[in-house]
Amino acid sequence: MSQKDVLMILPVTANLKKIEKQGRNYPWIRPEVCLRCRGCGLWGHGFVGAFFDGCAEALMLRRYRCPACGCVIKLKPEGYFRRFQARIEMIRFHIERRLETGRWPMGFSCPRCRHWLRALKRQAMAHLGIEWLMQLPQAFDRLIEMGCIPVSRTI
Repeated sequence: MSQKDVLMILPVTANLKKIEKQGRNYPWIRPEVCLRCRGCGLWGHGFVGAFFDGCAEALMLRRYRCPACGCVIKLKPEGYFRRFQARIEMIRFHIERRLETGRWPMGFSCPRCRHWLRALKRQAMAHLGIEWLMQLPQAFDRLIEMGCIPVSRTI
């Protein structure tokens, strides 16, 4: 992807069940301006499939392209981290429950949850310091405030 072809993800209020049911006919709201250059007149740029927990198939998410700067804007339902299929509050709930009870709640894959917890510990150490390891749920919230994805392997 060249410097001109930047991908931006815009969280929007959207209903996953309606997107699943209506597919490409879902009434996505077109952004008024480009998020990169503030230019007007975004063009439709097709759809891209994305998987979410609770949906059997990939959902078709709308994309737009700015004719001025070439930026591609993908609309994504809010409440999800970039490249994650689970809702943010579900990730936090599972981590918190594990820390409180010593067990993972039913319904999610244990290896997946262990990945989140391990990544959270790494992010807390890297961005907040060792003292935050004793308060990981608060570290999760603090990392989000700092603009980090607390369960990402990328530091």
